[in-house]
Amino acid sequence: MRKLIFLFLVALLSGNLVAQNHQNIVESLKRSVPGQGRIVIVQDARLEALVGVNLDVISSTDQMLKVPGFRVQIYAGKNSRESRAEATSFGEKVKELFPELPVYTLFVSPRWLCRIGDFRSIEEADAMMRQLEETGAFKEITIVREQINIPL
Repeated sequence: MRKLIFLFLVALLSGNLVAQNHQNIVESLKRSVPGQGRIVIVQDARLEALVGVNLDVISSTDQMLKVPGFRVQIYAGKNSRESRAEATSFGEKVKELFPELPVYTLFVSPRWLCRIGDFRSIEEADAMMRQLEETGAFKEITIVREQINIPL
């Protein structure tokens, strides 16, 4: 009988420990502990849901998070069909040289623009701008501040 009670207590305690191990870091930080202060975390619920998730499983076509960042602008044209075709051709040229970079061809009144990349820092954008300048295929290269896409 004692062995049965002992096994029951061991199973109960080990189940409790397993449940504590499944608590993620955000939950453990939010937990109130007397004498240790209080932590308030303000963040998007989608970020908390990703804690502990294998990010390789999530495809890049899922949801995107918009954050402030930088892009490299390689073309700024006029409000015409020719300008649209030129912006598209510049985007295709970038895709040939740098297939990993996202290309954004867009119309912002009154002109067509071609911008590339989603860079969190101006240093990353500057490094890409220098690589583009070295190709010699682009003449109007500037760094612009814009909302960028970060895959979740």
